[in-house]
Amino acid sequence: MPVLTIVFAALFYVATVVLLAFTAYKIWGYAKTPAPLKIPTTPAPTTRLGVVFRMVKELTVFESLFKSSKWTWLFGWMFHFGLLLVLLRHLRYFTDPVWAWVVFLQPFGKYAAFMMLAGLAGLWARRILVDRVRYISAPSDHLMLLLLIAIGVTGALMTFVDHTDIVSLKAFILGLMVFNWSPMPNDLVLIVHLSLVILLMIIFPFSKLLHAPGVFFSPTRNQVDNPREKRHVADWANRLESS
Repeated sequence: MPVLTIVFAALFYVATVVLLAFTAYKIWGYAKTPAPLKIPTTPAPTTRLGVVFRMVKELTVFESLFKSSKWTWLFGWMFHFGLLLVLLRHLRYFTDPVWAWVVFLQPFGKYAAFMMLAGLAGLWARRILVDRVRYISAPSDHLMLLLLIAIGVTGALMTFVDHTDIVSLKAFILGLMVFNWSPMPNDLVLIVHLSLVILLMIIFPFSKLLHAPGVFFSPTRNQVDNPREKRHVADWANRLESS
């Protein structure tokens, strides 16, 4: 078995464990954090069904971001929607046979890489050109954007410029899933691309990218606006009263 295959197989297993374990740990922490105050951002829904509808709008069209900054919303939505199509297109490497709807999405996901990169470029320009955003931007914010751009660029290079052996690549990925390794293609751009993906998987649980699961635990979004109808008492306060 080639050394390259062994190294990347081991790295992917380590990265997957880190990603799943620490992300689950962070989510558990979010779920256990008390919310002692009723603080939904108004105007807020007054029913649970309304909260669900609000969260759906936040996740699909970024409603609050649209209201606060149209340019940030545009670049953010371009990046997230482009990333979604790209990720769905990558399912062809994890399924055999490839699902019909994934086959249908292939041409859209192929060119969605440019939408994703345009959105990232706009978000990075915002952090550099807008004074108030530049002031609160840490080096990690710029490095994260650079990492995502590098992943997108290397992926696009393999699609449009320096093609890799996707048959061998799919065999390698499917082999990882069942612990029956196949040789990984020895292409420079692919090696760089996969190395960056592994790096992203490892740092994801410790970065601001955790806003992805964190949005579900935001009290300004997931609370019902009913302070007059029902007294809001955090779980830990209930336990104190009962003791």
